[in-house]
Amino acid sequence: MGGLLGLPAWAQIKIGQTAGFSGPVAAGVKEITEGARLYLDAVNAQGGVAGQKIELISLDDKFDPKLSASNAKQLIEQGVLSLFLTRGTPQSQAILPLLAEHKVALVAPSTGAMLLHRPVNPYVFNVRATYQREAERAVLHLAGMGVQRIGLVQVDDSFGDDGASGALRGLENAKLKPVAHIKYPRTNPSLGPLMKQMAAADAQALVFIGAAEAVAEGVETLRAAGSNAQLVTLSNNASAGFIKSLKGQARGVIVSQVFPSERSLNMPLVREAQQLAKAQKIELTPANLEGFTAAKVLVEGLRRASKDKDLSRAGLLKALDSLLKFDLGGLELNFSPNDHTGLDYGDVSIIGPDGKFWR
Repeated sequence: MGGLLGLPAWAQIKIGQTAGFSGPVAAGVKEITEGARLYLDAVNAQGGVAGQKIELISLDDKFDPKLSASNAKQLIEQGVLSLFLTRGTPQSQAILPLLAEHKVALVAPSTGAMLLHRPVNPYVFNVRATYQREAERAVLHLAGMGVQRIGLVQVDDSFGDDGASGALRGLENAKLKPVAHIKYPRTNPSLGPLMKQMAAADAQALVFIGAAEAVAEGVETLRAAGSNAQLVTLSNNASAGFIKSLKGQARGVIVSQVFPSERSLNMPLVREAQQLAKAQKIELTPANLEGFTAAKVLVEGLRRASKDKDLSRAGLLKALDSLLKFDLGGLELNFSPNDHTGLDYGDVSIIGPDGKFWR
């Protein structure tokens, strides 16, 4: 069986990841990657794919889009079969030209950016639902509880704009308008004065679209400004690390979720992840489960490419496009040449007094 670029089949299948292992999203990135490694290690322990072990090469881009592109170029030149689990909207956007140039897949970017869904990019295979969908659902959840004075805070970048468009659509569907809509810069946000402005708007609830560090700072300064508004944030913050960053302000924060509860043991996917996590003495989190699910999708693509005797970049692209009605364990994923959305699962959780996500 021929490998990439005419080389013989590798002893290892190299998969590349660039993500913010340091910086404002580090805690979530580490949890997602830990979840992916849970599954990849289990597959490797059973012989890998076609007798070849899967090697995940992870590089730190510090949540900087320029570094994301540089890392991706380096990984592609090292001969990775696929890129995997990038983190962030501008960061994933920065590597799109490289995917097209080298005809390499990006599997399971950890972002729900609509620009990765529509129009369909032949090299991007999403697993999680879109930010727009989850932000819209979160707002409708608030409106369904009778909340009418809703504020919106967003990071001023493509991720923030994407999530905000869903939140604004939810408000429109609920026949509401935001009591205030504030944008802050991605670097050096200085949220104190902005949160005073939000407190003055007397919002009952605040939808906050941003990275974990900024949201945690925002909650602290909002409370210091005298506001008791219910805080809602998106699934990019569905990690134990985010809860820790909130310190004493975690209880009652609503976090939208794009995967089932990590404690739903009636679902085979969750049961499988829990068993492997327990063996490694890891307490499973939503972020772990996202990485675990992403790895299942990647491995299934590798296995199908191997069965077709084409474990190459082109072979993996073809195999992923054939993942119709793939059962992840109680969740069905569908890819086709015309649809790379993957899952459309959505739910809402609240951080309980025990510091865990309650559904």
